[in-house]
Parts: sequence; structure tokens; C-alpha cells
Amino acid sequence: MDATSAPHRIPPEMPLYGETNHVFELMQNMLEQLLIHQPRDPITFMIDHLQRDNDHVPRIVILGPPASGKTTIAMWLRKHLNSNLLTVENLIAKDYSPLAAAARKHYQKTKSVPGTLLVGLVEECLADEDCVQRGWILDGIPETREQVLVMQSRGIVPRHVVVLSAPDMVLMERNLGKRVDPQTGEIYHTTFDWPPASDVQNRLVVPTGISELETAQKLLEYHRNIVRVLPSYPKVLKVISADQPCVDVFYQALTYVQTNHRSNAPFTPRVLLCGPVGSGKSLQAALLAQKYSLINVCCGQLLKEAVAENSRYSLDLQPFFEKEIAVPDSIVAKVLGQRLGRHDCIQKGWVLHGFPRDLDQAHLLDHLGCRPNRVFFLNVPLDSIIERLTLRRTDPVTGERYHLMYKPPPTMEIQARLLQNPKDAEDRVKFKIDLFYRNCAELEKFYKQAIAVNGDQDPYTVFEHIESGIIHPLPNKVL
Repeated sequence: MDATSAPHRIPPEMPLYGETNHVFELMQNMLEQLLIHQPRDPITFMIDHLQRDNDHVPRIVILGPPASGKTTIAMWLRKHLNSNLLTVENLIAKDYSPLAAAARKHYQKTKSVPGTLLVGLVEECLADEDCVQRGWILDGIPETREQVLVMQSRGIVPRHVVVLSAPDMVLMERNLGKRVDPQTGEIYHTTFDWPPASDVQNRLVVPTGISELETAQKLLEYHRNIVRVLPSYPKVLKVISADQPCVDVFYQALTYVQTNHRSNAPFTPRVLLCGPVGSGKSLQAALLAQKYSLINVCCGQLLKEAVAENSRYSLDLQPFFEKEIAVPDSIVAKVLGQRLGRHDCIQKGWVLHGFPRDLDQAHLLDHLGCRPNRVFFLNVPLDSIIERLTLRRTDPVTGERYHLMYKPPPTMEIQARLLQNPKDAEDRVKFKIDLFYRNCAELEKFYKQAIAVNGDQDPYTVFEHIESGIIHPLPNKVL
């Protein structure tokens, strides 16, 4: 249907429900599973899939050369995410499995497991109820391109692939100092990570296969294979430098595996910009509106327009404007609700600034059915805001705006006649900033998924951070 001749009047509750409950992603995941497993009874399969409710459990692959620390990172991720860790060693050690028995037999002879057999073991483990419910982390699997292809053909597709990288000389130095606790399986190092407890120190053993020659051979084989593995995971891959403290590597990996990838779901931005006066909300709103065709809704400007246009709320607003006092929240809500409920806001999305300024107003916006799906707090130091605002001037003759530091007047004659707006006086600016920060903590608590942005930098750098927060899914909060 041609939208220009017969626009669709979609109630705002419909897209809000879809986004809140991730309906699009739910249907997409279910369709993927149907095509992978091709069950005889699709209806029963879909019911079971929905009841399982495991679309967001970890499905992670950790890859890296010998001594890169991938096993340590994988173990820490398993503990933090309460998931299952699958390695070649624990796969072939599985009891009551003909595949594991065959793999052990082959491993004892060649110190390796055939690719097809290894993937079969992985598939067998992933079918266990524990892996279905709590997810899985593969340590060092797949090793080759052939294993990748077999995994993909059997529907084993990770959501996140983390690859650790470090110079070969660093890896060889690490490997020579590696020690293993035979009781716990924890890995230590004689230089970088020596256990403090003497009983642990005494039982550490030197693992086999860590000589300089053996390490060089393993690195050569890894480099030959990894260049053919990585192209198979272009959209879910993150390379992390392992040549840094292990804790830093872990938190980078944890942050990545807790992010959501961009969805193909229809998305209408409803953006809220919060920040003290002078933080740059108006400029960022204008940039967003220009690039993404969002409706720029400035609450203060909206009230002024309502009075000037003699709208149905102008009589209610007029007395407050004449006396220069704050407009009651109930009247603001009516004007704002009417604007955000228009067809252009529902269809294109909006960017709102100037409201809410406190928790009561945030609840009011929520009750209007206009809950934002992206909230940004622009943080700017007090000194920077005072510098931005108190040095603003206006030429009463031409109406041109200047800034004594960033955009000074071209001549002394113009500078002599410049005027300062009373609202830019330092005491008034400080009062408004203080008022904002009194309510800021409650607003941040109310908007739990809000993104903090450093507003004390180039406006276009700030815009890039805000833009990234809009086009990418909201990250899961790191525990």
C-alpha cells in the first residue's frame, strides 16, 4: 500500500510491545532452529523451543595460539556466566559414550582427534540438558576450517567468537614457565602468576609439550589453520590482544560476550537526551534529527510554539509565560503527549530533550506511553559549562551570536556593543546545574539502561558515541 495515499495508523503500543518482548528476534531464532533441525512436526518443535527459553544463553568459542591464556579466560568465563566449558580433554574423557571411547583410543595413538569425531563429541555434549539450559563455551574448538564446516552443517553456530593474539616470542616465553595444578587443573606461571600458597606450589607439575621446539611447531600449525577459520565468523568475531594482564583480557572478553549483535528487527528510535544546561543536548538532538529524520522535540520550544500558535492549550499556558514561572507538569504532559502521539513521531521516531527533569516527570512520560528506548546522559564538568554559557554574547544590531573564547567578535566596535542574556549569568547557570544534579541520580536509577557519554569533547565525537548507542543493541549489564 502506498503510504503517501493511505498511511498506516499504527498504535504506538504495538511497536513498543514488539521491542519490549523482542518478538522479531524470537521469531527469527525459531525459524533458524526450524531450518537447522527440520523436524517432522514443526508445531511441536516450536512449542518445545519456546518453552525451553534459551535463546540468550552463552554460545561462545575461545580461540588462540598456545600460551595465549585461552583456557584461563575460558575457565573464568565459565565461572562468571555459570555455563559449561568444553575442551578436547573433557570431551574425550566422557563416560558411557562410544564416541568418546573411540576418540580416546585415537588420541592415545596420535595425540589428536579426527575433526569429524571431535565435532560429533561436541554435538553429543550440546544435546545434554545442562548445555541446552546454561549454554556452552568451546575452548580451542574448532581447530581447522574443516571442523568449522562440519559444525555449521550440524547447526553448531556460536554467538560470540573471541580470538586471543600475541607475538610468538611472548608466547614462547610464557609457555616455558607454564605449570599446572593436577588437582584443580588451574594453570600458573613461574614469573607472571605464581600461587601464594606453598602447598599449591609444591604440587605443581610441568606439563608435557612445552619445550621451545614443540611450542614453535604448535605455533606454526596454529597460524596455518587460524587464517582459514576466522573468515567463517565475520560478524561475531573479536580479536583481543593477549599481551596484557590476564584480568584485562578477561574483562574485554566478558564485555564482548555480554553484548548483543545488531538485529534485523524494525527499529524506531525514541531517544531521550539528559544533561545539565550547556551540555549540548540541543546540538546533538539537531544532528540526530538531521541524519536519521527523527522529530526533534525540545520541551521548552514546544510550549512556546503552543502559545504562539493559539493551540487548545495556549490559554492554559499563557498565564505561566506572562508571569515567567514554571508550567505545571500536568499541562506539560498534555502538550508533550499530543506531540509525541502524532503520526510523524510514531512513524519516524523522536529525540526529546528538556523533559523529564526529575523522577516524577519521568513517571509521567512513562504513563503517557512514550517510554524512550535509548537514553543518554551527557556529562560535562561544571567549569566547562560555565565557560560555554557565561561567555556567550549577542549583537543587538545584527542578532549575530558570539562567544568570547570560541567565536570572538571580529572588531572592537562590535565587541563594545555585545550584550549578555541574563539567563547566562554565572549565578543563574550554577543554580540550574545544581538543580539538575539534585535529581540526576534518581533519573539514572529509573533509566537503568541509560548510556553515559562524555559531553566535554568535540561535538561530532559526542555525536559518534550517541550514534553508536542508537544503532547497536543495548549491552547487557556486566555483573
